[in-house]
Amino acid sequence: MRIAFKMKLHEGNEKEYEKRHNPIWPELEEVLKEHGVITYSIFLDKETNNLFGYAEIKDRKKWDEVANTGVCRKWWVYMAPLMEVNEDNSPKSEELKEVFHIEKSN
Repeated sequence: MRIAFKMKLHEGNEKEYEKRHNPIWPELEEVLKEHGVITYSIFLDKETNNLFGYAEIKDRKKWDEVANTGVCRKWWVYMAPLMEVNEDNSPKSEELKEVFHIEKSN
């Protein structure tokens, strides 16, 4: 299953946001993989400071459960000063609708 979403970075935090993701905390990466994340990328639109997330996941329910883990909640607090967040420090996020996909067949 492919999912995509957008978030918003506060101006001036581009370098710090990238720095905090490279490398991402090993314990967070492990939780993501344990919850069925196959691949996960975040892209930055420098003109708007919009972040575009793309993930391939095994199961939507397992993906949603990541938000209930301690390491994810800790990560949200760590990242909150850099971006638009909700009251619980989760990133304000808007899911994007897939309108086109092409994939190489075997």
